[in-house]
Amino acid sequence: MSGSARHNGRVNPVPYVGRFAPSPTGPLHAGSLVAAVASFLDARAAGGRWLLRMEDLDRPRCEAGAADAILRQLEAYGLVWDGAVLVQSQRDDAYAAALDALKVQGAVYPCACTRSQLARTQLNQAPRNPEGEILYPGTCRNGLPPGAVARAWRVRVPDVSTRFHDRIHGDLQQNLAHDVGDFVVKRADGLFAYQLAVVVDDAFQGVTHVVRGADLLWNTPRQIYLQTLLGLPTPAYAHVPLVTNAAGQKLSKQTRASALPETGRGAVMAEALAVLGHPPPAGLAGAEPAELLSWASAHWQIENVPARPAVANAAA
Repeated sequence: MSGSARHNGRVNPVPYVGRFAPSPTGPLHAGSLVAAVASFLDARAAGGRWLLRMEDLDRPRCEAGAADAILRQLEAYGLVWDGAVLVQSQRDDAYAAALDALKVQGAVYPCACTRSQLARTQLNQAPRNPEGEILYPGTCRNGLPPGAVARAWRVRVPDVSTRFHDRIHGDLQQNLAHDVGDFVVKRADGLFAYQLAVVVDDAFQGVTHVVRGADLLWNTPRQIYLQTLLGLPTPAYAHVPLVTNAAGQKLSKQTRASALPETGRGAVMAEALAVLGHPPPAGLAGAEPAELLSWASAHWQIENVPARPAVANAAA
């Protein structure tokens, strides 16, 4: 694609590039379909490209054959991506180079702390970040304790608020020092952390718009801070509603979410569109996913996407 992209009646000065980035820890379910459909439609409505990335950084959690299964599911539901699939487990060199750049700036430091040590030190009453992790107390911020061995690398965060605009949730802000703490960019097991990898890969792929699930909303300030440190562009962000089970838990492998069905795909797609505030008209009852996506691309307005989560039906 070249030239400007028209999006919801507006002309974008830079061609739109979106992406879907599933983790191959199991097959796609109703919740991941909603995120995939939203990012796909936002790209296609803008006349843009929709890229696919396998976020298989956390090798121990990845399931054999899951990446191929996800590709087959996307194709079966009419979600056709552009270009080659980027695979994070093949990009350690790029993440290492970004970490080296942060080291040169003095923006990161080695940390010897274990989770169990932090829990014991804080008696399990420490403040926690939006992901439920213990807010790091800065034990190694000014140097490793005597005799300690570095295990991970953390970013030294400032005591200032990061402001950003979400296209669904509006204007938001977060103080990284108070709400997140110095966060890990290389783990104790030698694997690079999601926060670093996603920033490097979005820049590498030229992503201009990130549309993803609301469970990742409060990752955004950390990623913006890393983009600033590394001199990388900040995409536009939108976080779409989660799909939960009847107990209010996000659909996931951990909550035993069912894989997308291989039959009745049109009905499943219609439900995903309804969750996104774009219920198909009665005339498309019984339509296949490709026809529903074609209609939705022509009618997509991200302003109509609700912020509230949706409860999956019994079949999800």
